[in-house]
Formats: sequence, structure tokens, C-alpha cells
Amino acid sequence: MKPRFFIVDVFAERTYAGNPLAVVLGGDRLTDETMQQIAAETNYSETTFVRSAPEPDGGYRVRIFTPAREIAFAGHPILGTAWVIRHHLAPEPAGDIQLKLAVGPVPVTFESTAADGEVAWFLAPPVTAGPTCAPERIAAALGLAPDDIETRAPVQQFAAGTSAMIVPLRSLDALRRSRLDLATYADLAGEGFPPLTYLFCTETREPGNHLSARFFFEAHGVREDPATGNGAAFLGAYLLQHKFFAAAELSLRIEQGHEVRRPSVVRLRARMAGSSREIHVGGKVIATFGGELL
Repeated sequence: MKPRFFIVDVFAERTYAGNPLAVVLGGDRLTDETMQQIAAETNYSETTFVRSAPEPDGGYRVRIFTPAREIAFAGHPILGTAWVIRHHLAPEPAGDIQLKLAVGPVPVTFESTAADGEVAWFLAPPVTAGPTCAPERIAAALGLAPDDIETRAPVQQFAAGTSAMIVPLRSLDALRRSRLDLATYADLAGEGFPPLTYLFCTETREPGNHLSARFFFEAHGVREDPATGNGAAFLGAYLLQHKFFAAAELSLRIEQGHEVRRPSVVRLRARMAGSSREIHVGGKVIATFGGELL
């Protein structure tokens, strides 16, 4: 059998919104070089490859490729891949799916309600806090003024397999004006700060949402993500660490993707569980295309 593939929109509230993802079943029949070539061909921010058979414990081995390289962890590929496994590979629709990623096992659960329909959730792996960056330096790399940066919490690097800079902004206007300039960012990159920037503010377009976000990353130039699950996981750790909100347990809706005409909603639950953080990221998954590799 030829490997099958599916294209799904993750964190989408309607078709052709959210963050598109290609999922290839039968990845064990492909070489590393072929997987990288397929990921470059789709040119999505990520393409995933799933082994045909589950592991002895029932988990599914998954590899994640960007158009340029393999990565250990990314949010929307986790949810979209688990959805495809649940509906097109698992013997019967399961309440949860465990993915075996390079970063470790990641469980995905599914909830269904009359209001929201089916929502997939993943439990984020441990997120670690890194160094902080002076607001004026990140502002220059984003085409902003220092006053556009919110100062009640720092600009800081967070990581789990991959890493990104969390940048709080004062307004939706500042968020809309943001542009990542790699040339200006070069000095920061030379100091070890990744050219992946997750920007957020508390102003929103839709009254039912709590935060607005954008995510810029480098992949053969600057690209913008329509919806960023790992960035939301980093944000959850950031909000808890700096007590950005008064509540000890957070349940937030994050809007993203409007600037690239793919509106998205990322759901975030975050709380302290003893001395550790427990962070869940969720969203809807909508299938758009399917077929087989030629």
C-alpha cells in the first residue's frame, strides 16, 4: 500500500482557517531524506509522519519536519496528527491517543460538547524558563517602539524541545504593526536568543476571547504562524511564572492568524500542580483533503 496522507486545519473554527498540517501515515516506509523532501514539497510550517503500527504500549511513533529540518516538538502537529490517528488509523475511536515524539510521549485527549463539538487537547511536556531580554532590543527587531512592550512581565525565552521568545505587548495596534527583521535580530541570535517570537496582548478582536497573539519564525526567511500550540504552552508557563493574571488556574481563548487571513482560536488551560506547572493546549481539527503519495 502507498502511504496515505491527510491535510487538516488545526485550531480552526471553520474550514480553511487555523493552521494547516499534512499528516502522512506509513512513515516507516519512507527514508529520512524522502520525509524531508515531502515536508519541503507541502511547504507547511510542519508535516508529520506516523508509523503504521502502534508501539507495544499503544502509543504511535511520530516524526515532525519543517520544510528545512526535523524538530522535536510543535503544538498544532500534535493535535492534528492525533486527530488523524483517531479517525483514520486507530482500530476504533479512542478517548485518548499517545504520540511518541522526539521530546518524549505526549498524550492527546478529546472532549465533545454541544457548544464546541470535538476539541483535542495535549498535555505539554515540561516547559523551562530561559534568559530575559531588554525590551528596547526586542522592540527594535520587531519594528516597534520600546513603549509598545508591556513591562509588567519581562521578555523571556521559554523552551520544551524547541524554544521561543515570549513578548508581551501593550496593545492590539502594536501587535498589528509588528514585523520581525532578521538583520536587526542578528545580534540577539548571536547571543543565543532564538529567532522565534511569540507576541501577545490582552486586547482582542472578538469579545469571547482573552488574548491576541502572533508568532514569527525563520524558515528560509521570516514566516508567520496562523496558530501556535507550542507557543501557547510556553505562554502558559510564562503567565503562571510571572502571575500575569490574578487567577491561579487559567482557562483562556487565544485568537491568532488574522494577519495571514487564517483566523484561529487556541485554547489554553494552565495551573500549578504542587511545585510543577500543568499546561494543556486545545483546539478544533477540521479535515480538508486526503489521498495517497504517488
